Order: sequence, then structure tokens, then C-alpha cells
Amino acid sequence: MRRKICAIGNSRGVSLPPEILDKLHLGVGSDVEISLDERSRRIILEPAMPADAEGIDADFVGQVNDFIEQYRPALKKLAE
Repeated sequence: MRRKICAIGNSRGVSLPPEILDKLHLGVGSDVEISLDERSRRIILEPAMPADAEGIDADFVGQVNDFIEQYRPALKKLAE
């Protein structure tokens, strides 16, 4: 899938298709790790795991992220 690099303030970015984000349980505000494999000239983007997430089931994390995305407006109101 080909994408164009766009300007975002002083930085540059690439939009990510929703179907890929959905499969990885990522959404607006999700943390990701970015690294560079210079030898193969590849940019690697992967979901970030919290430092204390060892041993936590990835499916459970996905369910929690889905819940947060679905109920984000209500959760924001509760936080106020």
C-alpha cells in the first residue's frame, strides 16, 4: 500500500489506514514504537507495550483499548 508523507507542523507524517489500525487495536492516542533498520532501509512502527505489561494477555489489552475507544466520550465526562 503506497502512502505519501505529509507535513504536520514542523514534523512529517504518514496516515495509517483504519483497517490496519483496527487489526492492531490502535487508535488516536495509542502509543507506538518507531525504529529504523538502516541495513534494510525500513522504518518499523509497532504498538508500544507499557514497561509493566509483561505477562498481560494481548487480547485483553485489545479489548480494553476497544472499550476505551467505544466509550471515550462518556469516560471523558466522568473524568470531569
